[in-house]
Amino acid sequence: MDDTEYGSFVEWDKMEIGGQEQSPKVLNCTDYQELKQLARQGYWAKNHSLRAKVYKKLIKDIPCRSVTPDACVYRDIVGKIVNKRSANSLPLPELVDDRPIPSYCLNSEGIGAVRKITLCIGNQFPDISFCPSLPSLVALLLHYSNDEAECFENVSRILACNDPNRRLVDQTFLAFESSCMTFGDLAGKYCQGPHKLMVAVSEDVLEVYSDWQRWLFGDLPFTYITRVFDIFLVEGYKVLFRVALALLKFFHKVRGGQPMESENVKRDIQTFVREISKSVSPEKLLEKAFSIRLFSRKEIQLLQMANEKALMQKGITVKQKRQNVHLAVHAENFSSEIVSVKEMRDIWSWIPERFALSQPLLLFTNQEHGNSLSRFYLHCEGHEPTLLLIKTTNNEVCGAYLSTDWSERKKSGNKLSFFGTGECFVFRLQPEVERYEWVIIKHPELGRTPDASTAKEANSSQESADNHDPTSRLSPFLATRHFNLPSKTASMFMAGSTDSIIIGGGDGQALYLDSDLNYGRTSHCNTFNNQPLCSETFQISIIEVWGFKDNINSDGHHSEVH
Repeated sequence: MDDTEYGSFVEWDKMEIGGQEQSPKVLNCTDYQELKQLARQGYWAKNHSLRAKVYKKLIKDIPCRSVTPDACVYRDIVGKIVNKRSANSLPLPELVDDRPIPSYCLNSEGIGAVRKITLCIGNQFPDISFCPSLPSLVALLLHYSNDEAECFENVSRILACNDPNRRLVDQTFLAFESSCMTFGDLAGKYCQGPHKLMVAVSEDVLEVYSDWQRWLFGDLPFTYITRVFDIFLVEGYKVLFRVALALLKFFHKVRGGQPMESENVKRDIQTFVREISKSVSPEKLLEKAFSIRLFSRKEIQLLQMANEKALMQKGITVKQKRQNVHLAVHAENFSSEIVSVKEMRDIWSWIPERFALSQPLLLFTNQEHGNSLSRFYLHCEGHEPTLLLIKTTNNEVCGAYLSTDWSERKKSGNKLSFFGTGECFVFRLQPEVERYEWVIIKHPELGRTPDASTAKEANSSQESADNHDPTSRLSPFLATRHFNLPSKTASMFMAGSTDSIIIGGGDGQALYLDSDLNYGRTSHCNTFNNQPLCSETFQISIIEVWGFKDNINSDGHHSEVH
């Protein structure tokens, strides 16, 4: 064994260390793309001391705040902070939750060291208020450090990273909670089967998703999380989303057919992840994770910022006894002539998490406001997003989630022109449930992200537009200007004039409604790649438009939640 300099805190007989003899001993690679490939392939996974050297180098290269506590600081403070107490009885700082420290094959000296290092981090980083993954991070890096002080320095560097484009660890409740919402958004888009199951079996789906980081840092066995961590140090936070989505997909595949009770879903997932070696190898897990065609880091970052902003506007910035803020739809506050409470909850599980925090608010119904497009606009303008529900005279039910304020249509006079973002989607509920999202979500190759120069151009023209137009705002998630779309038909989301409303375009229209809100048409269109949502020509029986409570300012204008 060539690991005498590392791992004095490890119970080696519990470690899986096969294949060390043939494994590489050195890594000579500075090219990022090559490093990325090697990390994904597990090049240094079989050799403990090589992995330790690689981690040391990768962590040393993280750009950090100028005053970042190092090993010397740890040696100076640890005595005062531990103060003759037994390491294994030390209380953990409040910034971590009360779950047990994952043992990761550490011996009792190692577990005590994790407590000491975590306490010292709490002392040196007063601005970290909530970081439940910290003990797991310390326990993992302790395997690859010469001593406690070096481990403290490594963890400190990860926490002190000051590259704005390189998110590594959530350090406040706001960041943590918005990450959970972002994970919920991604699960709704990329794991529709598993997401549907979670919505069906859990009272509050976000409560289930709030464990997503815990699945990785805590529940995932050591040989799996180290493979994830290899890639994380090279590629950053996005890989965590990928692997957690893959875990959700495998859980659904392995457990989906078995009965589940809502109070046990969280525990069932936790058990599955802890015992994952029974069904899925580390290689299979990573293969699945990288087969998910996620959006760019830029788009995920925008979504995360939008979710943080929504939480701040709701005043949810510190950990509190969870009031089921996400159960926005319930019988006491919701009544519709078109959908039941259960159906509305299903629709709520499809909309972006930052709006699912709000309760539905009826803005327009033809039964009260009459069959008039001008009155439809009058009641809907100033609100975004909105939800359109239609019941036909044949009792078919369909609709659309529309990301953008209908007043945008005025920017092109009465000329019909499309606006909106890729968060729009169309759906039908009766006779059977089907949702159709923006075609680019399933086929990202249709919308390659612009190269740096085009992106720069687009951003600078947007910035100058923002400077001149005070109503401009941070581009919402899935704004089409982030994509090189081959044709306009891939982004025809919504359009309206005095004569009609159109939702979805290109070789047909997902929905067309006339000016009397009396008759409509539906067909396949390129934007949503949908089937007709009901009979191809239909007569409207009831039409409702729902907004989102709290998305309006006191002066009656919409409060942006992008």
